[in-house]
Amino acid sequence: MEFYRRGPIRAQVSKEVAVLVVVALLSIGGGESRKGRILVDESIEYTAINCRGHSASLTDFGGVGDGKTSNTKAIQAAIDHLSQYASDGGAQLYVPAGKWLTGSFSLTSHFTLYLHKDAVLLASQDMNEWPVLKPLPSYGRGRDAAGGRYTSLVFGTNLTDVVITGDNGTIDGQGAFWWQKFHGGKLKYTRPYLIEVMFSDIVQISNLTLLNSPSWNVHPVYSSNILVQGITIIAPVKSPNTDGINPDSCTNIRIEDCYIVSGDDCVAVKSGWDEYGIAFGWPTKQLIIRRLTCISPYSAVIALGSEMSGGIQDVRAEDIVAINTESGVRIKTAVGRGGYVKDIYVQRMTMHTMKWVFLMNGNYKAHADNNYDPNALPVIQGINYRDMVAENVSMAARLEGISGDPFTNICVSNVTIGMAAKSKKVKWMCTDVAGITSGVTPQPCDSLPDQGSEKITTCEFPTDSLPVDNVEFKKCTYRMTYARTLLHV
Repeated sequence: MEFYRRGPIRAQVSKEVAVLVVVALLSIGGGESRKGRILVDESIEYTAINCRGHSASLTDFGGVGDGKTSNTKAIQAAIDHLSQYASDGGAQLYVPAGKWLTGSFSLTSHFTLYLHKDAVLLASQDMNEWPVLKPLPSYGRGRDAAGGRYTSLVFGTNLTDVVITGDNGTIDGQGAFWWQKFHGGKLKYTRPYLIEVMFSDIVQISNLTLLNSPSWNVHPVYSSNILVQGITIIAPVKSPNTDGINPDSCTNIRIEDCYIVSGDDCVAVKSGWDEYGIAFGWPTKQLIIRRLTCISPYSAVIALGSEMSGGIQDVRAEDIVAINTESGVRIKTAVGRGGYVKDIYVQRMTMHTMKWVFLMNGNYKAHADNNYDPNALPVIQGINYRDMVAENVSMAARLEGISGDPFTNICVSNVTIGMAAKSKKVKWMCTDVAGITSGVTPQPCDSLPDQGSEKITTCEFPTDSLPVDNVEFKKCTYRMTYARTLLHV
């Protein structure tokens, strides 16, 4: 096998070749309909963390890609059958071209889910196809309602070695159905996400288009060694809580080469909510974000929190583009959160049309319940921003720490912010924060004193590599032969 290191994943599917056609002629209402099954032979090639020893098509298990027939049972039956090969080279489930209506289904270990470029997993609007799970232990309750939460469309827990990929195939959450229920206060449980893996290790999510998620799009939680690459995420900019990628109480995560248009934060880093997150005590750390493009007029490119009670540490973001987005980097926390956000590094960020470049809120009021500890104060320190350019900005920064609990060791260097024609009179607003700046325009607030141009490289960005940056990829090639039903009138 050939091995590859880093770089975006590429998938390639050969042109379909029909090797057998069986046609039946049916008389319908005086007309003639041709119905047949075509045996399709395809070769697919892509790079992944692991290749598989066995492969099958969804059509082998009775899948029907007409956009109307439920495939929930067929998909789950296929995965359950293929799970027998976990210790024998693993298995791949191939989803051919078509619209495959489905409710939630659960993955297995040593497994690949592969979507053809013209395949669409279409989320069911039948509530019976969405089982309800208990709330996440680090949250204590659902986000939309106090009870549990609907299982995500593509779900997995306690897994090892999972690949969810394709040749830019599509997962469509048909979110409007859920958004209406959310706005109408008709939900008993929290809306499902498109992809969620829990308590899992070694996961690749790549080369997919995610549309109209009911809520968050990609949610790895309590997991490690996560790769999210080459993902396109699209949702209306006013859709509720359609965050792009939310690593939550995870270690060793790499997010790169993604394009996100969202109704909420493009990337939101989390680790639990108030007393539940403090008790669970599972931080998010060693996170890489690179080559991300974000459009989100009402939210942030990268948000840290607000659910950060288990801690967030060692986040490295670089080569980021933001267009028409509310804020570049935002830290959200509050009294009662506890936890920490520290050792944050962001460099080479380009921003166009922003409300704020830097935003920190120590008064983010949303709490899981009224049992949070008012003495649990978050620690925010070691925040480094450097080598950034922004234009058409309303306000350079709004930095609000907590009285008696200031945000400290903030460093901003080599940052040029071009203000909008109708920008705020006050360019920087700072309370309960402390740090330094160098080579920043417009001039920052007094609590971030200028150290002079000779210290323009003061703000740190680590030069060592994290383990997740050393993952090797294999070139996987499969020959797929499967039957497809055709109907021509």
